[in-house]
Amino acid sequence: MAAHDTFDVLVIGGGGSGLAAAVSAAENGCRVLLLEKQPQLGGTTGIAVGSFTANRTAMQAAQGIDDSLEHHAEDAGGFAPVDIEARNNAALRQWFLSHTAETLDWLRGMGLAFHGPSPEPPNRVPRMHNVVPNAKAYIARLQSRFLRLGGEIRCGVSVETLLKEDDRVTGVRTNDEDFHARRGVVLACGDYANARTLIAEHKGDRFSQIEGINPHATGDGHRLAQAAGAELVNMDITYGPELRFTPPSGRMTFAQLLPAAGPIAWLMGRLLPLTPQFLVDAFIRRLLVTWQHPENALFDDGAILLNGEGSRFCDETRWPDREIAIAAQPGKQAFILLDQKLTSRYSAWPHFISTAPKIAYAYVDDYLKLRPDIAIRGTLAEITRRRHLPLENVNQSLRDTGLGGEQWVLLGPCRAYFTTTEGGAAIDQSLRVLDENGVPVPGLYAVGQNGLGGQILWGHGLHIAWALTSGRLVGKTLARIKSTA
Repeated sequence: MAAHDTFDVLVIGGGGSGLAAAVSAAENGCRVLLLEKQPQLGGTTGIAVGSFTANRTAMQAAQGIDDSLEHHAEDAGGFAPVDIEARNNAALRQWFLSHTAETLDWLRGMGLAFHGPSPEPPNRVPRMHNVVPNAKAYIARLQSRFLRLGGEIRCGVSVETLLKEDDRVTGVRTNDEDFHARRGVVLACGDYANARTLIAEHKGDRFSQIEGINPHATGDGHRLAQAAGAELVNMDITYGPELRFTPPSGRMTFAQLLPAAGPIAWLMGRLLPLTPQFLVDAFIRRLLVTWQHPENALFDDGAILLNGEGSRFCDETRWPDREIAIAAQPGKQAFILLDQKLTSRYSAWPHFISTAPKIAYAYVDDYLKLRPDIAIRGTLAEITRRRHLPLENVNQSLRDTGLGGEQWVLLGPCRAYFTTTEGGAAIDQSLRVLDENGVPVPGLYAVGQNGLGGQILWGHGLHIAWALTSGRLVGKTLARIKSTA
């Protein structure tokens, strides 16, 4: 094998977990190659809001917040339904949470800025640290750090299979050439929310038409792990499906326009702690109307869903049947119709369209002001004309609903999405991939959504914290391994 195609560590995937793994391994003296199938880095981390949930952090201490690992581990179990939480790998999640403060220090040491911590029930104390200005900052900073350390990145390269010698994973075969690893191969390819075959196999055919938020999350790492003999666990557990409004079309959002790196980003990080709270709330509200889902309470109170033909097509109060039905409509989208009474109700606390709990809330007027592309107000004739919905069909849909009045609000389109998936390869606390007997697959490691190891990470900021923490830790693990060459 040629020296130029042999590295200490191969990382497959250029999202948050992959970049963290690459940086950490390079910091510890490894020669590292990172492969990314897309033309640019980012993955799901790059399109996230960017919250990082951690305990016993310096930022907590600066605010006089007393926290503990035990309390965080207990609180983390309060987000998912009881039947889902019962399947959590408690030992692995507690081990992960024990390292979050170190990871946050590591990120801040690279120049990343955070504001908070912010509260999020059922967390008993504020633990949500929010990166400035958005999650793209993780990608920009980690990429810059990796390249300064002499790491190599190749984008537009798809890994077709893992290479083995004597049952040990020794490298990868791509669409162009083979690459070899002296110490190990790290799977960091993201989730499988857009892998129809995997969703159908593990969750059921009726969910297979629902898309993931990240269109490139196609389960590549899960397939590679399984082919190498890995045990995949909790593959039927997904975060969602849930309704989300379509993002702004043809223009960048306010948050996306903010620089992820450079002097302006640095200045924002320094000034944010001094920014009046009402300005911070306004910024978060912009994020709410772009990324957060409409509350189920809307439908419990009588709001109805219309498809592109103006027809009602499901029982809006039944999850996940509602989301499955939306995915079967023309264009896989629908509109939410509110009458005058509902519009008034969802214009003030405690009734809101979307929320980051106890941080910010978005009401009807916020959507009308900040998202005029998806929120319109007027008479029924006016709003149906503007959205090209047949008025006759809409009137038919309103029969026996109890909705009425002169003024209406139409929100949408909205679609049904999987936010992420909770299934991944079984791993140990060295991030080694395990087979069905709990035996490590030699030379193979998994981080982020590829290596969840049975953890349930519901709640804001836990997935990103795991991605970056598992990446940091696997790099340190690989640096301690004796080279096979």
